Amino acid sequence: MPYDPKTIEPRWQKHWEDTHAFRTGEDRSRPKYYVLDMFPYPSGEGLHAGHPEGYTATDVVARYKRMMGFNVLHPMGWDAYGLPAERYAVRTGIHPAVTTRRNIANFKEQVKRLGFSYDWEREISTTDPEFVRWTQWIFLKLYERGLAYQAEVPVNWCPAQGTVLANEEVRDGRYVETGEPVERRMMKQWMLKITEYADRLLEDLDELDWPEGVKTMQRNWIGRSEGAEVSFGVEGREEVLKVYTTRPETIFGATFVVVSPEHPMIDVVVAPERRDEIFAYRARAASMSVIEKSQARTKGGAFTGAYVVNPASGARMPVWVADYVLMGYGTGAIMAVPAHDERDHGFAREHDLPIVEVIAAPAAVDVRHAAWEGEGPMANSGFMDGMHASAARKAAIEWMERRNVGVGRVQYKLRDWLFSRQRYWGEPFPILHRQDGEVVPLPEDSLPLLAPELVDYRPTADGEPPLARAEGWVRTTDPASGEDAMRETNTMPQWAGSCWYYLRFVDPKNVEAPIDPEKEKYWLPVDLYVGGAEHAVLHLLYARFWHKVLFDAGVVSTKEPFSKLFNQGMILAYSYRDAAGKYHRPEDAVERDGRWFVGDVEVERQVEKMSKSKLNVVDPGDVVDRYGADAMRLYELFMGPLDVAKPWQMNGVAGVSRFLHRVWRMVMGEDGGLSSQIVDVAPSAEIARVLHKTIKAVGEDVDAMRFNTAISKLMELSNAVGATDAKPKSVVEAFVLMLAPFAPHVCEELWSALGHPESLSHEPWPVFDPALAVDDVREYVVQVNGKLRGKVVAPAGLSSEGLLQAVHADPVIAAMLAEMSIVKEVAVPNRLVNFVVRA
Repeated sequence: MPYDPKTIEPRWQKHWEDTHAFRTGEDRSRPKYYVLDMFPYPSGEGLHAGHPEGYTATDVVARYKRMMGFNVLHPMGWDAYGLPAERYAVRTGIHPAVTTRRNIANFKEQVKRLGFSYDWEREISTTDPEFVRWTQWIFLKLYERGLAYQAEVPVNWCPAQGTVLANEEVRDGRYVETGEPVERRMMKQWMLKITEYADRLLEDLDELDWPEGVKTMQRNWIGRSEGAEVSFGVEGREEVLKVYTTRPETIFGATFVVVSPEHPMIDVVVAPERRDEIFAYRARAASMSVIEKSQARTKGGAFTGAYVVNPASGARMPVWVADYVLMGYGTGAIMAVPAHDERDHGFAREHDLPIVEVIAAPAAVDVRHAAWEGEGPMANSGFMDGMHASAARKAAIEWMERRNVGVGRVQYKLRDWLFSRQRYWGEPFPILHRQDGEVVPLPEDSLPLLAPELVDYRPTADGEPPLARAEGWVRTTDPASGEDAMRETNTMPQWAGSCWYYLRFVDPKNVEAPIDPEKEKYWLPVDLYVGGAEHAVLHLLYARFWHKVLFDAGVVSTKEPFSKLFNQGMILAYSYRDAAGKYHRPEDAVERDGRWFVGDVEVERQVEKMSKSKLNVVDPGDVVDRYGADAMRLYELFMGPLDVAKPWQMNGVAGVSRFLHRVWRMVMGEDGGLSSQIVDVAPSAEIARVLHKTIKAVGEDVDAMRFNTAISKLMELSNAVGATDAKPKSVVEAFVLMLAPFAPHVCEELWSALGHPESLSHEPWPVFDPALAVDDVREYVVQVNGKLRGKVVAPAGLSSEGLLQAVHADPVIAAMLAEMSIVKEVAVPNRLVNFVVRA
């Protein structure tokens, strides 16, 4: 009877659903394991073949942990608010609530076809009224604690979208999603005081099992630095210009000052003859995002015509405007020390400004040509001459504070979080504006506050949020005072729901609180969180911030939400493009003599991100239709290490499909029953050793997220068992149980054929015998003076003395050593022996 995924897979998916096979257990006496995917935004395009990679990995872990006796929480939901849904609604004229429901249904159907063991009874969407209620409740906690406030701030305004955009959404003065122009505006916005938590967000990173690169990105984003705020008197005026520097000891080397194009002092100090040039430069800089400015390598700028006086050297210093200085960091102004800062040096060289060396550079470095950013003794620095720069730093701050020209400061690159959006499809703020100007929160019993059903939800021309059109909804009464009031018409960003959704999965039906305290103490923190590296900073930083606020408010008992983080690599695909830039369908491309053609047109094959415009999107539904869900799951994890990018190749799916067919034939007979080769006999010593080594290795690989090597070891075991005429039933059953987390449908069918009436989902993981799980022999390296000179095969696990005896007993090695004068013998158990000999 042939292996037929189209028959097997739907049947077992229905069985799991009917029996609630993956419902989360309530037995809190068992150890828990909370494994979570970064929940998806349900776009209209649906899943492509790259999306399920992380979902498959977490499902393997969830199934394995259940088999290891853990109480597993493995949920799924939808990050359903946001600008993409609203933009699609504006294009099509279909209300975002309608398209969101449709997209969720499509995503859910696609996900279910892959047999993931989610507890669907815990499914949530950020647009659910009860979820909105508790998102707004958390905002009120932020407001009560003084962490939510309104301020007039510079923002990235996209006129076409009618909303502000995050810095990360802007490149080259345009919205990255659409290419539409973005401008800088001053607008009154809701802000969250994430800066209050900067130190804790930094310090607690050390406790997390996260990729080091992600932790580094978060540290850099927060950007803590110690330095000084220094006051420079403006020549001919009473005002002072304050700058922030992390190198106060270099003040004698400061030869000019640079201010951000947004600095308010420009309007005060700019010389009349320089005004037009300065204002034109400011307008150009306004189209750049904060990230572009911080990464700018060009040193274009404009001279204001003003001068300040260096309080240390007394030198007259010109004031320049340049976009590489950020208004959001420090004071928005810097003292430029070109001899000892690369960007200042480039600016000075471009504009012919003085370069004064104040930290003695090595002889090979000429600061006229390159900045010396290292340490060393101070020079040309008055009272600091001869001091080492590290000691001079403290002395400089003490001198500034005595002279009342500066003060020691700790600064952060992290800015308060701009939390307003001028769009319809988001959570309304639970805030009222009374006629007397007072801003008051809605009482908790008024939540959730849902947006009205607007027919016209397009952005407005004047920048007013779309909710402002709903006058009947906007005009209301303050429940506390009875006074007339206006509702807040801005909405929260998409980040709001994703900041805390992992908590709601623990207790999704609770109507009294966002989460039950006892359930929170049992389930939190998340044990494994898997998602793309694109969320390395913002989502994770914002979620950590909200979690710490909830910790301070007594809502949660842990300082951090996610104890272990894993970033899966992107699955790419081959694309085929001709010389005119036109993309062609991969199925039309043919290789001839190492070159690729579509018909007679030569095309270039390259590996790129899956995209409809590049015609290289692989639909997971097509893969499942052709090979089955188990083959797709297996291939997703067999392609290579989970954390690296790799190209999708359909012949790879065909390869793992053939492996599953071989497994089927190994267990099943031609009549549809169990193969007659499956017998109740003890395994041979060789098969027993392979089995127990595989049990040990596969368990270790799953724990370490090395899924590709785990699958490879299972293939080796199947080859060893398949080569025998009489296949021990106990070995075949152990193999099926180990393969089950990867290919659950076919393994359920085989488990049933092996005589087990119940699902294998909660069967225990096979136990290995430590004595059988080690190699009985192994290869040892023999070195002479550290160079490889031979190898010896000997029993595994030898002591140092036993290993030396085995090496000396080898006739080839013994003959070689007889001609040498041995000074020392070094034996490293399980690895090598090194002989140190006289030349």
